[in-house]
Amino acid sequence: MTSTYNARPGAPAGTVARARYVHMSATKARAVLDLIRGAEVAAAQETLRFCERDAAIVIGKLLRSAVANAEHNDDQIAEDLVISACYADEGRTIRRFRPRARGRATRIRKRTCHLTIVVSRMSEEQLERRRTRDAARPGTRAARRAGQEAVQEKVQEKAGRTRRRRGRGGGGGAGAAAPADQQRAPREDAPEQARPSAPEEAPATASAEAPPEAPASRDDGLGLFQDDADAASEGPQPAADPDDPPQAAEQEEER
Repeated sequence: MTSTYNARPGAPAGTVARARYVHMSATKARAVLDLIRGAEVAAAQETLRFCERDAAIVIGKLLRSAVANAEHNDDQIAEDLVISACYADEGRTIRRFRPRARGRATRIRKRTCHLTIVVSRMSEEQLERRRTRDAARPGTRAARRAGQEAVQEKVQEKAGRTRRRRGRGGGGGAGAAAPADQQRAPREDAPEQARPSAPEEAPATASAEAPPEAPASRDDGLGLFQDDADAASEGPQPAADPDDPPQAAEQEEER
């Protein structure tokens, strides 16, 4: 049934699903309905799945029916639905009798109830709060979707950088770099001032062309030079002392 009809006055509008004449007392059904009232559909289904009462089986089927009605009749999204109302009304009581001792009989009352679940779309504030909570919780569908979007953005950014590099490298690989000579070579149409000048060569020094000359040896006036040219290069020699004949005779012999 659609949201245009709701039997209980004052109940919030939404998509309705009903189960009538359920063979169960309304008291037992209300104990389970109190657990899921006002909860989101996903959380309510999880609660009913682990509930140990038998009423949870019937109420779970009714909740799935209400979600299906909202999707097909009202074009709603199942993830955005919340249980706005749920209640159990008394149904007809089936009377039976059990025979007892001494010809008597005991009355048996078989209770029934009418179950109603109303689901409606959450408000924008509730939806925004849920998106924020799901995005911060790891392992949820919203977290996986956010992670996939982030990965796609990184892949697109990397592909854009690869295309730009290939365009500059002239068809080379994405990580290939131009040689150093090509990177530093000036363009032909560049002005003369923009071209880098070649480094000037350092002038060759005299010390690099010829080895240094060895200093002339001196004998400190001992008269060991072999010729007059060597003696002249050393400078004037002191005159011999006439009072020292042995030394003058040795010098004469050496000459």
